[in-house]
Amino acid sequence: MDALLVIPVLLFSVIIHEVAHGYVAYRCGDPTAAALGRLTLNPLPHVDPVGTVILPALLLLTGSPLLIGWAKPVPVNAARLRNPRRDHLLVSLAGAAANLCAATVCTIAYGVYVNLSGGAGSGRDAVMLLCNYGIRINVVLAVFNLMPVPPLDGSWVLYHLLPDRMAAAYRRLFPFGFMILVALLVTNMLQRMMTPVANLVLGLLQQLLHTVVA
Repeated sequence: MDALLVIPVLLFSVIIHEVAHGYVAYRCGDPTAAALGRLTLNPLPHVDPVGTVILPALLLLTGSPLLIGWAKPVPVNAARLRNPRRDHLLVSLAGAAANLCAATVCTIAYGVYVNLSGGAGSGRDAVMLLCNYGIRINVVLAVFNLMPVPPLDGSWVLYHLLPDRMAAAYRRLFPFGFMILVALLVTNMLQRMMTPVANLVLGLLQQLLHTVVA
């Protein structure tokens, strides 16, 4: 049951992440993603063989405590944005914002279901499991993508927030970003960086859940 619930939740979560990037870019003047048919929840245009299939499957099979993945990145042409610096920052934040919204919706749905069922659902209740995975997966995806490590979204957020000279120096790390990311994953450093932030967000959602259930 866990695998049957986790896989579609992860797939949906990475898709809304990418669609959010494309939609915000479209609203800011760049129609590239829309023209390529990427502003859709149909999974086929978004599937990345490694990030959507192979990596999540390996993490599930090996019992990894960190389940991550990604969809095929939505193309964004920063030159077509009306205000490139501001709008690219908004585009970079959009994916994580979509995941946090999804986690919030799942939290509210969880609380509503508990109220409707009179709290009778067990810990293995399919609806409760679905909502729980929706919360946790979306929080992890949001926090993961906001880490300031190229090529993650957080690297572009930090780049646009830094003063010009520091931003230029930081940009020199971008060609080595994937190697840095792999090293952080292999050494568990990335998980250590993510855990306090993810726990903070989950704690806030737990407070929301108590409010809904009460």
